[in-house]
Amino acid sequence: MRLKSALPLLALALATATLPACGGGTDPADPPAPVAATGTPSAPAVDAPATSPSARAGLGSARPSPSAAKATLLRAGNPDGKATVPAEARAVDTSHPTRTVGTGTPASCTSAAVVKAVAAGGIITFDCGPAPVTITMTATAKVVNAHGPRIVLDGGGKVTLSGGGSRRILYMNTCDQAQGWTTSHCQNQEFPQLTVQNLTFTGGNSTGEKTEGGGGGAIFVRGGRVKVVNSRFVDNRCDRTGPDLGGAALRVLSQFDNKPVYVVGSTFTGGVCANGAALSSIGVSWTVLNSVFRDNRAVGTGANPARGGTPGGGSGGAIYCDGNEFTVKLAGTVVENNSANEGGGAVFFVSNNRTGTMSITSSTLRRNPSKGFETKGFPGIFFLGARPPSVSSSHLS
Repeated sequence: MRLKSALPLLALALATATLPACGGGTDPADPPAPVAATGTPSAPAVDAPATSPSARAGLGSARPSPSAAKATLLRAGNPDGKATVPAEARAVDTSHPTRTVGTGTPASCTSAAVVKAVAAGGIITFDCGPAPVTITMTATAKVVNAHGPRIVLDGGGKVTLSGGGSRRILYMNTCDQAQGWTTSHCQNQEFPQLTVQNLTFTGGNSTGEKTEGGGGGAIFVRGGRVKVVNSRFVDNRCDRTGPDLGGAALRVLSQFDNKPVYVVGSTFTGGVCANGAALSSIGVSWTVLNSVFRDNRAVGTGANPARGGTPGGGSGGAIYCDGNEFTVKLAGTVVENNSANEGGGAVFFVSNNRTGTMSITSSTLRRNPSKGFETKGFPGIFFLGARPPSVSSSHLS
């Protein structure tokens, strides 16, 4: 794929002719059936209970967060995960919000209020009444690059943002002129920084969205930094075909200084996309801690570049990573029952220049069929990088 206002990405050329290579463009897909979205207060089904990560102010200071401590309705992530969460990956202190969506009733928590708050930036909380509530978005909430510099959305464990099966929910792009350019090097700038925590995202759908190559059914991010804490992504969608687009839940490009995207104590289920039916990226590093990926499907066909007569795609049932020098770390995480029509039922990892590395610690990867190809000795994974993935205290089957 090609990124606007950035150095072109190197095309992948695999040495083994029998394995598909990575590169190429995207093709339009038939949109999936819309996901039904409720218009009244509701709460999605929950997984096994999990302890919310300790809160920290900003990206690392040490004030506790009362709002995070009270977020007991949302149960996300792997309750048995014991991976240590670094300070900068923990929840942000939202006890003194910049702005609040809602005035204490479900009716006051509207799509327009969310869009306005995200555009204004700062620390955003919700006051929608005592019961869980679903806000069906009638427009995508977009970060304005000059605002912030940190944008935090904290649902308090009671808020679901729904795309209604028809639109992307949240968007940040430092290289999108419509959202304002704040530096001359938009592909590598520190701010804005986006955090989503104690939220559920469902019914996001970016089908047909081709900016920056598409993908990102629930959330699309390019530039700055992004992290996800104690959140759930349920039944999100992006284009069903295309060799390199992906991320039914989250698509991320061009993170500042190649610092990792942190995903902590979160759950990804039911995603469907051409590739990377939960997470997808190009040239981006990930640190995934105490999380769960279940029942996500990469449904494209033809791999990357697309085989003749095919639209391409079908790799990375849960996670799809392409690019040059980047890392992927999974710790305390469960990846199960995901599937890929081509390579990597659990994880597709291709480092074009063979510098990338991957580690799996205290994690379980099981029942992630790769219907086309995977790396011998690593069930559910297709890997090309500096050396074989490092696996410790983990089970792969």
